Amino acid sequence: MNIILFGPPGAGKGTQAQKLSKEFGIPQVSTGDILRANVKEGTPLGLAAKSYMDKGALVPDDVLIGIIKERLIQKDCKGGFLLDGYPRTIPQAQALDKILTEIEKPVECVINIVVPEKDLVERISGRWMSACGASYHIQFNPPKKAGVCDVCGDQLYQRTDDTAEAVTQRLKAYQSQTAPLVDYYQKKGILKDVDGTKDIDVVFGEIKKLVHKFK
Repeated sequence: MNIILFGPPGAGKGTQAQKLSKEFGIPQVSTGDILRANVKEGTPLGLAAKSYMDKGALVPDDVLIGIIKERLIQKDCKGGFLLDGYPRTIPQAQALDKILTEIEKPVECVINIVVPEKDLVERISGRWMSACGASYHIQFNPPKKAGVCDVCGDQLYQRTDDTAEAVTQRLKAYQSQTAPLVDYYQKKGILKDVDGTKDIDVVFGEIKKLVHKFK
C-alpha cells in the first residue's frame, strides 16, 4: 500500500504515521530523515543537497525528488510506503506522480488529518520541555510542580516555535501550502479527511478503515 499522510503541526501526524507503518508493515519515509541520511553518507544527491543546505537555502525540487526516488526503489518499499511530509507543493506532487509512474508505485491513498486551528494552537502552545528530554503539556500532561520537571527537577522551557504567535504563523504557512494539494488529490479521488480531534486510537481506527477501502 502506497500512502501519503497529511496533517498540520499538532495534529498527531507523527504518532499516526508510526502506527500505520507498524500496522501495514511499510516504511515511514520522511524527507527530513532521508535528506540527513544522504548528506551523512555523502551520496551524490546528498552532496548536492548539502551545498544548498550549507547556504541556508531550500533544497531544489529536482534534487529532493531524486533522493526520494532512490529511497522508494529500495527493497523495504517493495510492499508499499508511507510518505510523511512530502509533497508540500503542487510542483512537488506532479514530480512525485512522474517518478512513481516510472517505478510503477502510484499513490493509492492520501489521508488528511483535520484539526481546527484553535485546537492546534492550544495543543502546541501548551507544550513545555525539560533539558532531560521529558515533555509536558499544561493542560493534558502537567508536571506535579508548576514549571519544574518531574524527572530531573530542572526548570521547564518552551521552544520559540511553540509560542501561540509562532504556531499561528506556522499554521498559516501550512494551510497555504496544503490547501492546493488537498484539491489536487481530491480530484484524483484518493484523498480522505479524518477528524483528528478524537482520541488517538479512535483516529487510528478510522484511518485503518479508510486505507483498507483503497486496498
